[in-house]
Amino acid sequence: MSRYKLTLEYEGTKYAGWQMQKGGKSVQGEILDACCDLFDQDSIEIYGAGRTDSGVHALAQIAHLEVNTDLIPLRIKYGINDRLPSDISILNVEEVNPKFHARHDAIARSYIYQISRRRTALGKKYVWWIKDNLDLNLMKEAASKFQGLKDYRSFTDESQEAGSTKVEIKHAAVYEFGDLIIFHVIGSHFLWKQVRRMTGVLVEAGRGKLSPEDILSFFKTPSDIPAKLTAPPSGLFLERVYYKNDAILFQAQPVINVLTK
Repeated sequence: MSRYKLTLEYEGTKYAGWQMQKGGKSVQGEILDACCDLFDQDSIEIYGAGRTDSGVHALAQIAHLEVNTDLIPLRIKYGINDRLPSDISILNVEEVNPKFHARHDAIARSYIYQISRRRTALGKKYVWWIKDNLDLNLMKEAASKFQGLKDYRSFTDESQEAGSTKVEIKHAAVYEFGDLIIFHVIGSHFLWKQVRRMTGVLVEAGRGKLSPEDILSFFKTPSDIPAKLTAPPSGLFLERVYYKNDAILFQAQPVINVLTK
């Protein structure tokens, strides 16, 4: 048996998230079906670096699988891709140490959220269009309040979390590219809907309706405000998963261009 690390991208609009679940089409399930067909096996286990919510996209999700095969990694890549729908693509396959685990060995993850200042026909599935004027400086100041090790209980649903709700945010920044506003965040890990709720809070700050002190209060006392501000999944991308010895990239680029009108 050999273990393989898969790097993949997907357009998550049609999927109920990465993780397999009853009654919903998942990215993990599509890859599992493709692998079972390729390797002619009834049962194969595939583990991802992290779940993504329904409708969320990925630029470089990581997964691993263990299988007995004579195929070289390049043939595995081509073989899986030939059996996948067009909105999921395996970017790379490499044989790794048998003890490698896509989720447990990850030391950080990064996400990009794209907000459009204008209506965009071509980018509708990849942005959150905000009609209101947003103050970029207020959003940058709000983003700075996320950094550090903090309790993100107010940014998730406790019913979805079995362990601690403390998360270390290593980097949180807001950039502007034409009519796009990009929220780039890097953390040790992320809770269910955490990034979407962080984004919603940033937007409300950009509208001038939340102060930095309001944001800091969410870490001290549980609040349902972030849940009410949850951003839609369309603009969210899992950007990268980091492992030991990987250099963390603190700069972000937009996934699409929305030029100033």
